[in-house]
Amino acid sequence: MRRRLYYMLPDMPSARAMLDELLLARIEERHIRFLAREGALPDDMPGCNFMLKTDLVHGAQVGTLIGGIVGLVAGIILVLMPPEGLSMRTATILLMALGGALFGAWASGMNGCAIPNKRLEQFTDRVQQGQVLMIVDVPVRRVREVEAMIADRHPDFNFGGEEPPMVAFP
Repeated sequence: MRRRLYYMLPDMPSARAMLDELLLARIEERHIRFLAREGALPDDMPGCNFMLKTDLVHGAQVGTLIGGIVGLVAGIILVLMPPEGLSMRTATILLMALGGALFGAWASGMNGCAIPNKRLEQFTDRVQQGQVLMIVDVPVRRVREVEAMIADRHPDFNFGGEEPPMVAFP
């Protein structure tokens, strides 16, 4: 389990120093991301990917849930009132629910790609002014340690909040 932490850094040299310190604290580079003005982030620093910048994941999750429910209801109706000349089996309910979930995930995920990430909206103005947003995914057991390290070494860094624990994917 990991917890996502957000920090607003004053400039790019501060971001470079923070990257080095986190790497020395044994936080892997794949768990550290930076969001800066267009073209301001050097190529050797990890930037935010498409999934972080958009609501793709949230849209796909909501679409899976709604599509699965709609597919389940459609499957039940199809089994209870089959079309003339066809006999529907119970597997129809499962297949309809699965199909609805897949279609819902795809359709809502496509819509989510066009929407900026709601969580990052609060940082947009400061990023456009030249500050750098650092997003770091830290193991839950090390959250307080990393927060204390950043607060001790860089008291001018603004803590932007943290998200609830998330499943750690490789």
